[in-house]
Amino acid sequence: MTSQRPIGRGLAAAVLACLCGAFGCASDYVARTKPARTAYEAYRPDEALQRLEEARGPEKDRLLYLLDKGMVLHAAGKYAESLAVLAEADRLSQDLDFTSIREETAAILTSERERTYRGEDFEKLMISVLQALNFAELGRDEDALVEVRRVDERVRKMVVEEKKPYEQLAIARYLGGVLYEDQGDLDAAFIDYEAAYRLQPRLGPLAEPLVRLARQTGREELVRELLRATAAGDARPIGPGEGQVVVVIEAGRSPEKESLRHKIAAAQIIDIPHYRDRGTALLALVAAAGRSVTAVEVTSLSEVAKIHLDDRVGRLLAKALVQTGVKAGVSAVVASETKSEGLGALTFLLLSQLNQADLRSWLSLPAQFQLARLRLPVGKHTLTVEAGGMKTEHPVEIRPRRVSVLVLRRY
Repeated sequence: MTSQRPIGRGLAAAVLACLCGAFGCASDYVARTKPARTAYEAYRPDEALQRLEEARGPEKDRLLYLLDKGMVLHAAGKYAESLAVLAEADRLSQDLDFTSIREETAAILTSERERTYRGEDFEKLMISVLQALNFAELGRDEDALVEVRRVDERVRKMVVEEKKPYEQLAIARYLGGVLYEDQGDLDAAFIDYEAAYRLQPRLGPLAEPLVRLARQTGREELVRELLRATAAGDARPIGPGEGQVVVVIEAGRSPEKESLRHKIAAAQIIDIPHYRDRGTALLALVAAAGRSVTAVEVTSLSEVAKIHLDDRVGRLLAKALVQTGVKAGVSAVVASETKSEGLGALTFLLLSQLNQADLRSWLSLPAQFQLARLRLPVGKHTLTVEAGGMKTEHPVEIRPRRVSVLVLRRY
């Protein structure tokens, strides 16, 4: 008669090997890349890129590596290089949308941290937002508008088809308005500015083009309403000796995931990720030619991130229940095959220790997008930007009735 004990020992050994492999991944992506983030936030992009390369790690973290590299290049003003890296990240994120059955099975037995990182929904949207800004800085307005439209299409799909509680991003719609206005398509510009205003009614002086273009496109019935509801200020037409500059400040540090404990069935405790803020981003002050304005927060990525993650919490809890059942089943088999209740209990205890939240996220993103807008005489100007305790100067050329874009990263 063949003994069952060798089978049990083999199963136990397999489980223990799985546990050792999971616990062996102590140096996760967030910990490994901390030196890169330190250099990045100290405005040392070359060092940040080097540190990032050294810490890129296994294939399961490749998407995060590409996202962070693309963001560092973008913040360093290397827009063409950032375009290429973020395009690769975009392709990879789409490929990863097709779930691997083998990987899902392994994650049920071990931990969410063992899965390939696929990105949060808002992070996928941010790829297109950053690509739009990259194209805008390179003077490729048409390509930038393609990315703006992609943001809106992706959000619409998430809301309509996937029934998620999201909304459009005001930064994308306002940027669309800027790009259309620069091209002279005033009707399309008004539509995007109005969409941004509906999403963020506290635009203050940024509502100026909304009023101005309502007049210029024959929407007189809206002018009085907008004047009452906004602080639009000087909304006269742009003269032939004038132009505009819009400064995009990517301000502060994106929220970071932390683990919060939840009690589920059978008093089982699991960890679920939640976002916590990392400081407060102060509003920037922008000045040129004797004029100054305070930037306006158009989109809070902190709030967007929390909404998107909160939408997943229910599914994470449901998956945790399945994981608990599977681990209990495996432990029961080990106990039965080894004729040892103690080994079964130990197996369940060890497997339960793997109920760790996946705390990976795109930490190089800003906490918010701020915008400042100035109308200036045609010619060359020096723009002064004071933000995050830093005062910098930037040359800008104002062209007749055109809109220039300047993108800055501040921590």
